[in-house]
Amino acid sequence: MAVTITLVALLLITSVSKSQSAETCNADAGGSVPLQFQPPTKNFGASSAPGGEDFLLGLPGFTRSHVEKDHALITPESRVWFTPPGWENALAAIIITPAMGAQFVMSLADLKANATIPSAPSGAQRFGYVIEGAVSTGIKGKKSKKVAKGGFFYAPSLLESKITSKEGALLVIIEKRHTFSPEEHALKLEPEFFAGVVDAQPVLPVPGEVFALRKLIPMTLQYDFNIHVMDFQPGEFLNVKEVHYNQHGLLLLEGQGIYRLADKWYPVQAGDAIWMAPFVPQWYGALGSTRSRYLIYKDNNRDPGIV
Repeated sequence: MAVTITLVALLLITSVSKSQSAETCNADAGGSVPLQFQPPTKNFGASSAPGGEDFLLGLPGFTRSHVEKDHALITPESRVWFTPPGWENALAAIIITPAMGAQFVMSLADLKANATIPSAPSGAQRFGYVIEGAVSTGIKGKKSKKVAKGGFFYAPSLLESKITSKEGALLVIIEKRHTFSPEEHALKLEPEFFAGVVDAQPVLPVPGEVFALRKLIPMTLQYDFNIHVMDFQPGEFLNVKEVHYNQHGLLLLEGQGIYRLADKWYPVQAGDAIWMAPFVPQWYGALGSTRSRYLIYKDNNRDPGIV
């Protein structure tokens, strides 16, 4: 009897919450709600569960997100959107930061029509991947490049660069303060701005593995991190149960599977983000009927003792 009453109470709370949410959205339609309080137009992954949105996500207080000292799973229902200083007609959801122990920041950016995102903080380099829509970006004083869905770009730390969108877009942004190396100075190497399309990049050999690997940043010394895109067909998995000094920030772009982090096993799907600290045991297996694709940050080209 007590269980039945509790369930009824939860349903009533959920109903009231949804009613209030609808009223808020209606007020927003009238233009009376400031941008920083408006919901994102493209909450990537929020309803990507097979067969529709997971019914458990409608329960008050429920989330699949989980944070440990050496890893974190951040799922779409946990995102908190706001307008960062200097952003115009755009919202951000910060997913990974140094507060976790990371050496970089990963964010989702929801750009509405005529949006502008200013340059990265001083000393920080920026990588972006367009999930939906299109943006224009480039170095101040030079012609901007249009980057559409499936495209990416990189802006060095010492050059001013902004992002704009006329029609709106959704992208993932990774920012990191550049770590200069003696070799980089000795060889007079300097990072450069560039843009490209993921599927136009070559698939690289990965001995002992079955996944398809693409690297989006040159492997030369002036770049202190890389971004990999990895594709798994259903049933494929990592052969190596990895434990290494590199840290990762991952966004699952397509598909679903199981991710092992330390001694925990997490069901994951498109829209989920993961932070992995150095030396945390990690492994992935793809499930479902379609391919898995994820984008993953990896620090490299620096002595692990001085990064």
